Amino acid sequence: MRAQRLLTPVTGMVSWTVVGADLRPVDPAERYLAHLAAIERSPNTVRAYAHSLAFWFDFLEMRGTGWSTAGVEDVAEFVRWLRAPAGNVIVLDASAARRSESTVNRHLAAVFGFYEFHTRCGVRLAESLVAWRRVPRGSFKPFLHHVARGRPVPTRPVKLRAPRRLPRTLGVEEVAVILGACTRLRDRFLFALLAETGMRIGQALGLRHADFVSRRREVRIVPRLDNANGARAKTATTVTVPVSTSLARLYSEYMHVEYGDLDSDYVFVNLWSPPAGHPMRYDAVAKLVGRLRKRTGIAFSAHLFRHTRATEMIRAGVPIEVVSKMLTHRSVTTTSDTYLHLTVEDVRGELIRAGIWPDPEADR
Repeated sequence: MRAQRLLTPVTGMVSWTVVGADLRPVDPAERYLAHLAAIERSPNTVRAYAHSLAFWFDFLEMRGTGWSTAGVEDVAEFVRWLRAPAGNVIVLDASAARRSESTVNRHLAAVFGFYEFHTRCGVRLAESLVAWRRVPRGSFKPFLHHVARGRPVPTRPVKLRAPRRLPRTLGVEEVAVILGACTRLRDRFLFALLAETGMRIGQALGLRHADFVSRRREVRIVPRLDNANGARAKTATTVTVPVSTSLARLYSEYMHVEYGDLDSDYVFVNLWSPPAGHPMRYDAVAKLVGRLRKRTGIAFSAHLFRHTRATEMIRAGVPIEVVSKMLTHRSVTTTSDTYLHLTVEDVRGELIRAGIWPDPEADR
């Protein structure tokens, strides 16, 4: 089994499916992935789920188990299969596993989503894959029912405990070195925008000139499904965030010096490689990052600027609600779960800022 990229002939939208050895789509997987595409889930999400379901159907074929008869025991063995470096190896040390806990959990998310979809469609299958919790007075409600506004929420009976990891960040000097290594204004403006706002790279690539309001020093992040470069904002509503005067000036300089009279709605476009004038794509940014990594010797990704900015704001005492707004998170909980894992020095700094501990620098 393997994941196969699809291109819709009418709309030109990219989607994914799972095909077998005969290159024919695996119908149960195809129906679920088509559902994800229809409800406008990100193409990257659909692709990831397609790869996960390809693993799942490979595993079931190896065990001689039908997809409609699989149960919790099969999922547990699937976890073992994903983790084992070889078929005859039992993993005793998590560091020796072939796939990390978080990677396995991503595959499990696709599998449980797949079965939840088919259960909702009236197919009675693998009901043991939906765990329910008994509540008082003999009724049954799903776990976390109280936050679901009345909608049933199935839980996953199989999940690995993944260790919490602090998001890796760049130092102030490293950000300065990367920006200084950009020989073109477009590239410098792109990474300066990411570093200052914490914007996702998809949000930046989807920017139109109308979204950047220099006179008010603000930029609008607008969710659009028709971006020619496939950029995704990953936000349900338009969010406006402030920018500095220096960033607004860099945008104006980029427009005047390099962009010129080019006729395009997009802020970030191809200027020196074909097709000229077309909006930049994800792969163009990846190649740019690769060149800058070689030039600077700094291992980084475009997304690392987002982690860096979020961590800087939190350590500076910016309220979590403001940080969440800047990052366009749907919930403050998402922001806190991702970034509020303080180091000892973070805790010490907060205690000093609150006046609970004396500042050792004041005594010097």
